[in-house]
Amino acid sequence: MPRVALATYDPRPEPHLDRDLPVLLAALRGAGAGADAVSWDDPEADWSAYDLVVIRSTWDYSWRAAEFLAWAERCGRVTRLANPPAVVRWSTDKRYLGDLAAAGVPVVPTRFLAPGDPADLPEDHEYVVKPTSGAGARYAARYLPEDGGAARAQLARMHAEGLTAMVQPYMRGIDAGGERALQFFGGRLLHASRKGAVLAPGTAYDAKKVPHPGLERWTPRPAERAVAERALAAVPGAPELLYARVDLVDGDEPGEVRVMELELVEPNLFLFLHPGSVDTVRDAILAAAAGR
Repeated sequence: MPRVALATYDPRPEPHLDRDLPVLLAALRGAGAGADAVSWDDPEADWSAYDLVVIRSTWDYSWRAAEFLAWAERCGRVTRLANPPAVVRWSTDKRYLGDLAAAGVPVVPTRFLAPGDPADLPEDHEYVVKPTSGAGARYAARYLPEDGGAARAQLARMHAEGLTAMVQPYMRGIDAGGERALQFFGGRLLHASRKGAVLAPGTAYDAKKVPHPGLERWTPRPAERAVAERALAAVPGAPELLYARVDLVDGDEPGEVRVMELELVEPNLFLFLHPGSVDTVRDAILAAAAGR
């Protein structure tokens, strides 16, 4: 049986911040595979000893993006990395939303403000400011037009740290319909979930947020599945993706669905919410490790 590494940032045993990690380890070992949880930045790790390295909960990567991308490239040279290094590099920077829009995928309208760009902020609608590389709503906040001073202070902080900002209209559909996450594994829809709004009015950009409020199971509508599949088909090079999560929100028009973001690096699988998906994930990982 193959050897599989689940890359994380905290390989300690339970209780673990990644609730799925011990479940996956047990499932893989129960099938006879050699499976280890390994910190992605462990200098002693021998990645070549594994048939497959699956990026799972490397949840500190956005703070150390250059280091993480260099690791992905090194790892991909000595073994199979899922997802592939080229996908990791493309999807760790949310400027990929521009690529998706150019390919005709309906995305949340987004402007990008790099360090040195003027702080051109909306004056007629509520909006969100967040970094192009981030996770867990880090450095994300929503603003009313009259909150320009606070928003510009956030931009100044981000730009001083070398971060490029995204400015998006606040999608009010989130307040009623939430944000839906469609999870794909092994090229097929695995399951879907829905969560409530993460960004509350008046919450500071550097405050700690609950990343998945009100998380629940969700049955995706045909329109949601169609948009998710269009987004994945637009990933450059049509790479083989072991896993993918597409986060969707309602647009302004009735029935309109837009892509909020793609999670192609370390998406939370929410297996604790969908325990029936564990065997499917296990089998897809084993097949990938065997080169199938």
